[in-house]
Amino acid sequence: MWLSFIFAKIFKIQILTKSIFSSKKPLTLESGYVLPEYHLAYTTYGKMNDKKDNVVWIFHALTANSVPTEWWPGLAGEGKLFDPEKYFIVCVNMPGSCYGSIGPFDKNPETGQIYYHDFPLFTPRDMVRSYKPLKEFLGIEKVKIGIGGSMGGQQLLEWAIEEPDLFEYIFPIGTNAQHSPWGIALNASQRMCIEADTTWKQKNKQAGMEGMKAARSIALISYRNYETYDVTQHEENLNKIEDFKSESYQKYQGEKLAKRFNAFSYYFLSKGMDAHNVGRGRESVKKALQRINSKALAIGITTDILFPVNEQKLMGKYIPNGEFVEIHSHYGHDGFLLEFEQITKIIAGFLSK
Repeated sequence: MWLSFIFAKIFKIQILTKSIFSSKKPLTLESGYVLPEYHLAYTTYGKMNDKKDNVVWIFHALTANSVPTEWWPGLAGEGKLFDPEKYFIVCVNMPGSCYGSIGPFDKNPETGQIYYHDFPLFTPRDMVRSYKPLKEFLGIEKVKIGIGGSMGGQQLLEWAIEEPDLFEYIFPIGTNAQHSPWGIALNASQRMCIEADTTWKQKNKQAGMEGMKAARSIALISYRNYETYDVTQHEENLNKIEDFKSESYQKYQGEKLAKRFNAFSYYFLSKGMDAHNVGRGRESVKKALQRINSKALAIGITTDILFPVNEQKLMGKYIPNGEFVEIHSHYGHDGFLLEFEQITKIIAGFLSK
């Protein structure tokens, strides 16, 4: 450990650190369920400066983890927009996920049994409330930049409303203030795939995996669009009558997810996304957004059919210091993960105002 420290000091290399934060204080969820304790997996990258004004908090999407350099390499990392040489970067694995934070495969401390199907529902609001003790533990008083796409953006908005003065800047990308009936229908259809798997009711870690593969196929269609498939899965062989590229691609993506995720986390996280509504208990979505004091730039993607741009325009309209901008991508919703250059240019320009 000391050799790593000395090496880092000499060569000015910033260390990416993965840690576990444990809270022994009860956490009451929106459902009324009380967790007597919980833990969060989180990653820090860089160092907080003496003024404590260089914190960047990155919120990940549905199936990602707390290491943004793995799934956002064009934005986070040395020489990138969020450079650990300049910023203290924090990212937490969502509760309910399978990358270290409390999840369905953990034991219920009150029963001693693994949660499995009895894992409690975490809404995005519950998630950010679970992050607050971690924020205090890290000594963070102010966050320079908060950023997240998709479900990560939902968490970001919730926290910016819960603590209006916490973030100086927020960048919600391809997300919404209330999950739409369209989005809920898509998630419900995916859960139906899992429920239709004959193994789903079993209490083991492989339960529902075939159903999750089918669910992922549905999700992928909403993450992309007609244009995406026409460009990437177009058939050159005019005589083909079966075994099409797009079919094998859908199967491949299901298998790929099954190697790193589980049906329980997928199921409960999608339910959490459906429960997202910043207006709940705050009179309306409009009034909730008006609580935010951060300088905000909502970024939409022209081809996003899951979170269409009208949802980001709403944020730009009602957040007092809010603006809206859209980018074009062949990749639909997934453009928030792939359009590094456009997003970097837009955010850098907004920060320099």
